[in-house]
Amino acid sequence: MINISNHLTLYLKLNRNKMSFRIEKDTMGEVKVPADKLWGAQTERSRNNFKIGPSASMPLEIIYGFAYLKKAAAFTNCELGVLPIEKRDLIAAVCDEILA
Repeated sequence: MINISNHLTLYLKLNRNKMSFRIEKDTMGEVKVPADKLWGAQTERSRNNFKIGPSASMPLEIIYGFAYLKKAAAFTNCELGVLPIEKRDLIAAVCDEILA
């Protein structure tokens, strides 16, 4: 299994001086996402539009539930042929890290 934390740490070290954000795209267009974060455009839009408290205010049970859900969806979508194995493995690795 791929260790996403090591890859992210290496990426951040190599790109620390180049930029502090990356551009993500979705159906609404482009959005700047902090380079050290693993989320995409829709999550960043939500963070900007719905300020609901400290970042750790969601109960851990909900976070764990989403991790199980995302991992199951990744495997299902891979089996259906709509998600590459590499992305499935990255999603699964992050979910396993959350659940550890």
